[in-house]
Amino acid sequence: MSLQISILTPERPFWNGQAEEIILPTETGEMGVLKNHAPIITGLDVGAMLIRTKEQWNSFAIMGGFAVVKKNQITILANEAESAESINPEEAQNAYESAKKNLETAEGVKQKVEANFSFKRAKARFQVVKVLNSGR
Repeated sequence: MSLQISILTPERPFWNGQAEEIILPTETGEMGVLKNHAPIITGLDVGAMLIRTKEQWNSFAIMGGFAVVKKNQITILANEAESAESINPEEAQNAYESAKKNLETAEGVKQKVEANFSFKRAKARFQVVKVLNSGR
């Protein structure tokens, strides 16, 4: 038996399937989950999430949320999610570079917080496109 994964967003069920492994972007760093993992609830950060099925790696940009791991079932409640295939690589790279510049030049607390969120979002989208193109 492998892992049963369900990714839910406010708009719709985003992805359901079986996998051998998942790597989650948690608020304290990346966390890998294999079969028979200890039960856990964790907050998800904005970042790249990787799912390894028997055939391939799938990469998704997750925009925060929560994950529940229990009895080889993983339920992910994400604020927003995008698959690597749905992201334009050039657009993602341009958005990443632009967000990085905006973060470096941001002044004031509000502007820095907004620039940091935009940067994390753009970085996540760019990372999943790079993973897709590298054929991980």
